[in-house]
Amino acid sequence: MGVMGFASASVLSSKLAAFLVLGLVLNLGLVCNGGKTSTFVRKVEKTVDMPLESDVFKAPHGYNAPEQVHITQGDQLGKAVIVSWVTVDEPGSSKVLYWSANSKKKTAVGKFYTYKYYNYSSPYIHHATIRNLEYNTKYYYEVGIGHAKRQFWFVTPPAVGPDVPYTFGLIGDLGQTFDSNKTLTHYELNPQKGQTVLFVGDLSYADNYPNHDNHRWDSWGRFVERSVAYQPWIWTAGNHELDFAPEIGETKPYKPYTHRYHVPYKASGSTSPLWYSIKRASSHIIVLSSYSAYGKYTPQYDWLEEELPKVNRTETPWLIVLVHSPWYNSYNYHYMEGETMRVMFEAWFVKYKVDVVFAGHVHAYERSERVSNIAYNIVNGICAPVKDQSAPVYITIGDGGNIEGLATNMTDPQPAYSAYREASFGHATFDIKNRTHAYYSWHRNQDGYAVQADSMWFFNRYYHPVDDSTSAQS
Repeated sequence: MGVMGFASASVLSSKLAAFLVLGLVLNLGLVCNGGKTSTFVRKVEKTVDMPLESDVFKAPHGYNAPEQVHITQGDQLGKAVIVSWVTVDEPGSSKVLYWSANSKKKTAVGKFYTYKYYNYSSPYIHHATIRNLEYNTKYYYEVGIGHAKRQFWFVTPPAVGPDVPYTFGLIGDLGQTFDSNKTLTHYELNPQKGQTVLFVGDLSYADNYPNHDNHRWDSWGRFVERSVAYQPWIWTAGNHELDFAPEIGETKPYKPYTHRYHVPYKASGSTSPLWYSIKRASSHIIVLSSYSAYGKYTPQYDWLEEELPKVNRTETPWLIVLVHSPWYNSYNYHYMEGETMRVMFEAWFVKYKVDVVFAGHVHAYERSERVSNIAYNIVNGICAPVKDQSAPVYITIGDGGNIEGLATNMTDPQPAYSAYREASFGHATFDIKNRTHAYYSWHRNQDGYAVQADSMWFFNRYYHPVDDSTSAQS
């Protein structure tokens, strides 16, 4: 090669080096230039479980009075409700009496179940499904037939359709501490008035007690009855539902949870209550299990691969996913625990334009921008999150108030994908307005009931896929 050849090569090499350095700087800017880390400082207090003699745990009066009453959706379309309750003295009746203002009283007949866990024997756990309900109707129901009857009510959702407004509450990792009680009260008194709770896992934290004391499953059921007996909670299983304890002879995962909390998994073709889907109003909600196998050829993988193409966005434009372990998490707690599931499923979420993914597990709050990290193929080295308007917003809402306390240690600097994060207890609401817009807000426990500590307008990825990022709205 002549002198000119070397000079040309040198210039080309310098330009290439400058381009690579610029690319590296831009890439570092993407990863390190984060959003907002809240300056709110919560008073440092130990998170303590409420004593069992607290009024929120009191059993109802009367012989064999039904307790721990809770409801969830009982089919895929919202025309059925699963009613569950517990009796202590004897099995009693598994019948539910129900009626609306314009109908005669009808009866649904269920079954009861029991289980043993180490040295604990459960009370009688009843489940009955009320079917063929009318949409958008208030129903009253009674349980405890033949003994101490108790009456409750619920309102069915509107018929499934693209412009049906509906408001969901979001709660995760609740437990049964004084802070848990504040979270539930805050949700109940929020003027936004959630109609159904999307619960992202970790219910009672009974496994934090010696031998996974299942009496704490009972106390938790009595604690949340004041809400879940009147509006459905859509259940997601978390790690504290596993109750896998071979050291005390308990080797069947999810035993207490699956006996106590039934879901309509068969209606969506699932083979397990740990992953399933429902339609409610204008939303299609997919529930996944972080702690069940999800590799290729596993039942959960196969089910999700078939489920996502079934979602009809002209019928249910809002595609929502619930999972316990977050895929994007900038706290040092449970850091990257959701990574393998993200690698398996994130490309599907982008392909099918999932609107939002709600997770728990990390005991704090965080909301992401719309990002994806799906380009990596082992040899190309492309492994950083990038802005992607076809990707979901990822929200961690594991801040219900449980006994393990807050996650306060964050990664520093805040990554670019993280739009807002704060170590406080609270809850959120997702208020669907129509097929194009939904309003989301997060509420910390320390504020007034109407105060929004974080919020954003969601633009539907199917009908209105314009930039709804924090920077675009500010």
